[in-house]
Amino acid sequence: MIPYGRQEITEDDIIEVKKILRSDFLTQGPTVPRFEKAIASYCGVNHAAAVNSATSALHISCLALGLGPGDLLWTSPNTFVASANCGRYCGADIDFVDIDAETYNMSVDALSEKLIKAEKLGKLPKIVVPVHFAGQPCDMFSIYDLSKRYGFKIIEDASHAIGASYNKIKVGSCTHSDITVFSFHPVKIITSAEGGMALTNNKDIADKILRLRTHGITTDKIKMEERPKEEIWNYQQIELGFNYRMNDIQAALGLNQMKRLDEYVKSRHKIANYYDVKLKNLALKTPWQPPHVYSSYHLYPILIKPNSDFKTQRQTYDELRKSNIGVNSHYIPVHRHPYYENLGFKKNDFPVAEKFHRESISIPMYPTLQDEHQAYIIETLKKVMNE
Repeated sequence: MIPYGRQEITEDDIIEVKKILRSDFLTQGPTVPRFEKAIASYCGVNHAAAVNSATSALHISCLALGLGPGDLLWTSPNTFVASANCGRYCGADIDFVDIDAETYNMSVDALSEKLIKAEKLGKLPKIVVPVHFAGQPCDMFSIYDLSKRYGFKIIEDASHAIGASYNKIKVGSCTHSDITVFSFHPVKIITSAEGGMALTNNKDIADKILRLRTHGITTDKIKMEERPKEEIWNYQQIELGFNYRMNDIQAALGLNQMKRLDEYVKSRHKIANYYDVKLKNLALKTPWQPPHVYSSYHLYPILIKPNSDFKTQRQTYDELRKSNIGVNSHYIPVHRHPYYENLGFKKNDFPVAEKFHRESISIPMYPTLQDEHQAYIIETLKKVMNE
């Protein structure tokens, strides 16, 4: 089976991981800060905090921005459930903003209209989470402008988008957001096996995130309460936190993979460009990028247009999988999951995202995809759609 995505682990990666296994620090050592520094330097951001998953990063980012019961978080319905669940973990209410039909990202027009209505009702969001779907950056200029007008905070869910940029601004710089979150899951652009990172330019937010990832514990004497001098108090828990740390084994893998990040993204562009050319005459729609955007191409979603003369999306999906091509669906709209329907959401609430789900298939996209495998995918897709 040709997977829709996969990691590359080189001998050099293995050597770096072995070094950690033979070292004094498997966790809470020097490699995690080195990984954080490398990501921060690459993105041009002041602070980075590595954690055990992007989900954890989203959760404590929400907490660091003060999200809690009675607050509202808005995100895209076209995302993995973690983009919304992070708000629920904080006791907040969730709502969604429909997507743009061309970029598949949060629609700025829909966001603007929803904010106008919410302001009149006194129900503005505390946090908006734009999701850089498939690696393509959202319209952050416009979303940032709206945040200044309506007073909400921004967490960029860039789980798909390390290595991407817009107007030559790197995703992760937090130029137009309070926090950006990356994922290092194996199918993402680079991997640390599992892991995530929260980036920010605000030191207070960074300090809060760093505490929350380690049980709410601090060793900063300025923040610690005074205790009897004859007692040993070399750390204190000053708030309720979590065990969300990344270990040094994961960090070593991620740090070494950073050397190949730009190369990986270039390879993904080469594969995408070849798909663009070879699929243009089929009854499907390939991804579109605005000219000022540089995607990291985590995914390559195609849209199978409903037409009685051709195969349906489901038929195409099933036949490609029977042909050992591991296509996937990204994503089932979050509001259609039973958990969120039980909160009051229903079918047709966000019609553009639902239409995208009915028509889209993610075909294989990863930097080590072999030429012969890509040719096989294209020829099989042509055959399936023309039968």
